[in-house]
Amino acid sequence: MIFAKYKDQVEELLSRYPVKRSALLPLLYIAQKEEGYVSESAMKEIGKILGLTPPQVYETVTFYTMFHLKPIGKFHLQVCRSLMCALVGSDDLVGWIHRRLGISPGQTTNDKMFTLSAVECLGSCGTGPMMQVNDDYFEQLNEEKVGRILDDLKTHGTCPLKSGPFMFPEPVR
Repeated sequence: MIFAKYKDQVEELLSRYPVKRSALLPLLYIAQKEEGYVSESAMKEIGKILGLTPPQVYETVTFYTMFHLKPIGKFHLQVCRSLMCALVGSDDLVGWIHRRLGISPGQTTNDKMFTLSAVECLGSCGTGPMMQVNDDYFEQLNEEKVGRILDDLKTHGTCPLKSGPFMFPEPVR
């Protein structure tokens, strides 16, 4: 029982919502934080808590790219594949990562360090190609920058090139 240790937090969370179903996303977030992904048992438990069927919980998990049905690597590389990023080289970005790490979208490196995903718009249309690594944005990428990012993540567990979550460069004046 994943939520047994979060009993007080779950009760407080449910008290915020007049309709229990509205707590679905926060409960999924708790489950993923605890296990690293949203397991089948967590979906069943959340369904019982909220009075939902497991398929109702599953359809929400699979709708949002922020939730995962299987364990992912320490660094989740999410490459934007929207039209704007595709026009400026998101396919090249996936190729650079594939050559460096030997993984394709949906795969994780053997050392469990990196998982690669191709996702829809990440809201950085003017600064593509871009990728999100966990909660950090990396924009205007080229092969050299990608190499530095991957090297820094492997070596230091962080990267000084990051733009931060939802942070954009200053406009050119």
